[in-house]
Amino acid sequence: MMTAVIAEYPLPRLRGRVREGEPKRPVWHVRATTRDNARRLRRDVTDAERLIWKELRAHRLDGMSFRRQTPVGPFIADFVCHATRLIVEIDGGQHYETPGLAADATRDAYLKAKGFNILRFSNIDVLTNMPGALETILLFVRKKNPLPASPASGGGEEGGDKS
Repeated sequence: MMTAVIAEYPLPRLRGRVREGEPKRPVWHVRATTRDNARRLRRDVTDAERLIWKELRAHRLDGMSFRRQTPVGPFIADFVCHATRLIVEIDGGQHYETPGLAADATRDAYLKAKGFNILRFSNIDVLTNMPGALETILLFVRKKNPLPASPASGGGEEGGDKS
């Protein structure tokens, strides 16, 4: 006959489980003001940003994942592709005045030190030449993340038939 063994000590908690009744709180690695500014920028999007986001979102550009209005250190990048370390900035007129140029130079130096490459387009470039802007982004993405050669196109393994 089998008897049940009753443990005198409580069972250990399962991994990843939070104490009952206490919701798990996220750990943010950016300041609250930067995070709030990013949320505001996602809500108050410009026409040019909205148009280019329709083409970048949901892996639509060559299967690459982009995030919009993402904090990177103390700055907020318009669009970021972490796989290729690419930041796409859509700039309004204020970026082409002296204070804007100085601020962008400081920002670009910081982002380049973090290993990012920056592509900048003006709002007018995006609104009047969307295919050209997307082609420029696509060329950069493919240069950083080349597609594997297909055996059907003559690529693939060398040595021919392996019978």
